[in-house]
Amino acid sequence: MVQKKLTEVSSQKVTHKAEELAKHQREISVSEFFTRNRHLLGFDNPRKALLMVVKEAVDNSFDACQEMQVLPQIIVEIKSVDGKEDQLIVAIEDNGPGIVREQVPRIFGKLLYGSKFGRLKQGMGAQGIGISAAVMYAQLTTGKPAKITTIIGKGKPAHYLELHLDTQRNEPEIVKDEIVKWNKEHGTRIELQIEGKYLKGKQSVDEYLKLISISNPHSEIIYTNPLGEKVVFARGTKQLPVEPKEIKPHPYGVELGILLKMMKATSARNLNSFLTNDFSRVSSSIAAEISKLAGFSGDEKPSELSLQDAEKLFQAIPKVKIMAPPTNCLSPIGEEQLIEGLKKEVQAEFYAAVTRKPSVYRGFPFFVECAVAYGGDLPGDELISVYRYANKVPLLYQQSACSIYKSVAETMWRNYGLSQSKGALPVAPLVLVVHVASVWVPFTSESKEAVAHYPEIIKEVKLALQDTGRKLNNYIRKTVKAREAAERFNLFEKYIPELASSLAILSGEKKEKINDNLLKILKKQTPVLLENLNA
Repeated sequence: MVQKKLTEVSSQKVTHKAEELAKHQREISVSEFFTRNRHLLGFDNPRKALLMVVKEAVDNSFDACQEMQVLPQIIVEIKSVDGKEDQLIVAIEDNGPGIVREQVPRIFGKLLYGSKFGRLKQGMGAQGIGISAAVMYAQLTTGKPAKITTIIGKGKPAHYLELHLDTQRNEPEIVKDEIVKWNKEHGTRIELQIEGKYLKGKQSVDEYLKLISISNPHSEIIYTNPLGEKVVFARGTKQLPVEPKEIKPHPYGVELGILLKMMKATSARNLNSFLTNDFSRVSSSIAAEISKLAGFSGDEKPSELSLQDAEKLFQAIPKVKIMAPPTNCLSPIGEEQLIEGLKKEVQAEFYAAVTRKPSVYRGFPFFVECAVAYGGDLPGDELISVYRYANKVPLLYQQSACSIYKSVAETMWRNYGLSQSKGALPVAPLVLVVHVASVWVPFTSESKEAVAHYPEIIKEVKLALQDTGRKLNNYIRKTVKAREAAERFNLFEKYIPELASSLAILSGEKKEKINDNLLKILKKQTPVLLENLNA
């Protein structure tokens, strides 16, 4: 009896506790989550936060200018706030198409809002988090609103808005909304006051702007730092990059859950037309083959198929040979443009670049580009500099966690004339650029600082490094080695008269004859050198 009462009391306590816990359950908005976990977006510390704010705004400006197919002119200004050493005002202005007034609050004041998410087309931004996260960080650290000015065309009004981000609802709050005069035909300017720290050197705003001007040589960036120093990263070319086209998903890259979702959402009337219209590279004959292998006639209505039916379809797709996805969704920097970008920022004596043919991972097309700058003013007694890029954006952090860095370190650079310890970067006067571009770059985190270790990507990176390494080795072998041999030749030739004099005393032979014989011996031992010198 006592045991029964104890059990009842215990049951009542559990029920009471469950009801009490239920009262505390609530929905958490994405902005509230990132408010508490801003390090996931790269806002780890004041110095890195400054870089991330500039990066997100500049990336957006490049994307906007590409959409409009206009040569980018981007203005970056960073100013110190009087009396507040740890606060900075960051302003980024571009000459892109501008933003329609109704969209401004949501673009800058709502996380996970944008037109690029899930779009199979190469671009710098894709998730709809970056610029609104910068607004959120500014609000968290200084309480100041974001200030946005935008105009969409000549003769159109320029709109000026100040706004906050309501983190609990993930919605924008407009503080000020007015029409202003702005002497600009089209473009956008954003100004944020943030807690930040400005330092020069590695992983700084200065380095980021230098590197992005290399991967975008068609741009002009006018930069003023908090010290009042003005730097202009001039255009290396006026040739616009290829405009990428949006493509449909490839059947090989779709997962079961996504396939089921697509089947429920499609407007196609039957299964065959769904496969043909909603995927790339699927012809009517391929669609019929997939349906037949899955046990369907092809006339079934996709939205009425069950999970089991979707599984049959999913298992049938890999059994059918389907052409690789189209690659017009990609926009390479290009070998000539990459070299032009390097030349204007890196002083060297030799440049070479390689753009690999597109490949595929998980149904997503991608390609790898590689370039080198060798010699000149570059230090020869230090590890080489590796500039990593993803979709033309420089990656400054988490180098050792990146598949690009791993591929560089694992390449046998001794085969290409460089000094290298096992598992380390080579020591040489060299800058190495590696660019991975795709409609979906597999980053290791939301802060987009390192490329994940996909075997297909690592393979292509290594092949690009080898292609570029061979070009570099040809130059080192023919030019640098010949120059070093010439220096040794001149050194030996310098001491021949003195040696001839000593031998003449010992042997009694004429000094001139000994001198001529020694020169003949020296030349005979260096035929390759003479051939290179006479070429």
